[in-house]
Amino acid sequence: MNPDVKTEVISSGPDLTILGLFFQADPFVKGVMFLLIFASIWCWAIIINKYALLRNERKLSMEFEDIFWSGVNLDELYQEYIENINNSQVRVFISGMREFYKINQRQTLSSAKLKDYFQRINNSMHISISREIERLEKGMSFLGSIGSVAPFIGLLGTVWGIVNAFQSIAISNNTSLAVVAPGIAEALFATALGLLAAIPAVAAYNKFSNDLEKLSNNLEYFSIELSNVLLRQVEEN
Repeated sequence: MNPDVKTEVISSGPDLTILGLFFQADPFVKGVMFLLIFASIWCWAIIINKYALLRNERKLSMEFEDIFWSGVNLDELYQEYIENINNSQVRVFISGMREFYKINQRQTLSSAKLKDYFQRINNSMHISISREIERLEKGMSFLGSIGSVAPFIGLLGTVWGIVNAFQSIAISNNTSLAVVAPGIAEALFATALGLLAAIPAVAAYNKFSNDLEKLSNNLEYFSIELSNVLLRQVEEN
C-alpha cells in the first residue's frame, strides 16, 4: 500500500478526542453532555462563591467576638455597627439590641414581665439566626441535587450510547473495534461527565454543611451569651 494512502485512511478515522466525542455524539447523548457540563460549571460557581462567603463570615465573626468580649460598652458597639452590618453575628447582635432597647424604655419591670421580655429578645435573635442560615444555605440544594442526580444522568447517556453502538454493529454487520469503539467511547464519556459534576458537588456539599452547622451553633451560643449579658445589665441597674 502506498504510504500516503495509508496515512490518509488513518487520519480519516473517528476522532476520539474530547471535542471529537462531543461533536460526533448522538443528539440525545450530546444533550446529556451539554446538561452535565452546564451543571458542572454552575456547581463550581456555587462552590467558589460559597467558600469565599463562609470564609468571610468566619473572619468577620471572629473580629466581632474579639471586640464584643473586650469589655466595650454595648451601646457604643451598637451605634458603631448599626451602620455597618457586615455579617451574620452582627445582625443577630443588632436584632437583640433593638428588642432590648424597646424593653429598657420601661423603668420598672416585675420578674414575670422581665422573663417575658427577654423571651421576646431570644425569639427575635432566633428569627434572625434562621434568616441568616437560610441566606447562607442558598445554592446548597443545587449541590445536593447534582451530587445525587448527575451520575444517573451520565448513566442515561451511557446506556443510550451503547444502544447506538449495538445498532451500528447490526447495520454494518461488522464487529470490529473500529465500528464499536466510537459509540462506546461516547457512552463512557457521558458517564465521566456525570462523575465530574457529581464528585465536587458531593464533596463541597458535605464540607459546607459541616461549616454551616458550626456557624449555626456559634450563632446560637452567641445569642445565649448576649441575652445573659443584657439580663445582668438590667439586674445591675
